[in-house]
Amino acid sequence: MRVKRRSKHRKVVKFYATCFGFRETYRVLVDGTFVHHLLHHRLLPADDALQALLSASRPPPLFTSKCVLAELRRLGKSHADAFYAAGLLATAKCEHDKVVSAVDCILSLIGDTNPEHFFVATQDSDLRAKLREVPGVPVIYGLKSSLFIEQPSVQQRKFAQLDEEKRLHMGKSEYQKLLKVASDGKMAASENASDDEKKRRPISSLVENALGVADKSKFKKKRPKGPNPLSCKKKKSKPQLTAAQNQGPKADGEAKRKRVRKRKRSHKDSKKTETAS
Repeated sequence: MRVKRRSKHRKVVKFYATCFGFRETYRVLVDGTFVHHLLHHRLLPADDALQALLSASRPPPLFTSKCVLAELRRLGKSHADAFYAAGLLATAKCEHDKVVSAVDCILSLIGDTNPEHFFVATQDSDLRAKLREVPGVPVIYGLKSSLFIEQPSVQQRKFAQLDEEKRLHMGKSEYQKLLKVASDGKMAASENASDDEKKRRPISSLVENALGVADKSKFKKKRPKGPNPLSCKKKKSKPQLTAAQNQGPKADGEAKRKRVRKRKRSHKDSKKTETAS
């Protein structure tokens, strides 16, 4: 189960890195509820636990705010340890002259697009629900002695998809730049044309010509080639000899004589013949 959980967390971190530009070292913004959870379940040191959660190469720095510290101070002795531990963390600058609630302070630090690329760690369910509506905000929470990263919400996935489509399609300013390049010399024929003809011409064709893209008709389509002509040749039949040609030399009396081999007699056979005589 731990291996599956770790792979899910890696996919979530990769999603935010690909779609929203998160890079190491990751920064984690924590509130008082999360600090209290870490101390209560003894998830210490906290930076090592978060490093393992994010599969990071180095421990991520933890941040809090002065409004979060003020809220922990108001809670009294029950959260005294959490107040002391949060005071040791780095403080993110919030533009609040008067102290506000921790939820409002964190939402103001995140803004509409999370420009600082914070991972927000909180146990507040209401704050987590509000952060799901903000694109590019990964949320970390604790469950007993384990830490989790929330899966990207539907709003965040839709925002990432729309952002990717905007990158693929050119804007008006980019079209105008390409048209300016085309008017400088890459479209000599179009310079002589009137303004009405340029307006009638589709923008996509102008962009293709400005980029130097050739027409499809100029390229030869690759078609399936025929078989090797050498492999398609028929085999030549060997000329068959007639019976007269086969028996020709024998009929003319020019047949070769058979070689008669003489048997060589050994020395023992010669002695036997002498004794017999």
